[in-house]
Amino acid sequence: MTTFSLAFMGLPAGSELWIIGGVVLLLFGGAKIPQLMRGLGRGVGELKVGLEEGKKAFSEAGSEEKKEDDKKGE
Repeated sequence: MTTFSLAFMGLPAGSELWIIGGVVLLLFGGAKIPQLMRGLGRGVGELKVGLEEGKKAFSEAGSEEKKEDDKKGE
């Protein structure tokens, strides 16, 4: 087996996705699914914004630390 196939081993595909979709439809009903997807989309969007803010803060902290080290070295 290749590394690619091992990485996706155990993930649902094909008919399994249809079964999962049917169960979700039965549990939540047709009217609730768009609301669930909107909420999921908002959550993913907030996650991306949070990750970008974290990266920015991390890089700013690193650049401030480097400036302090440069001042000590003078």
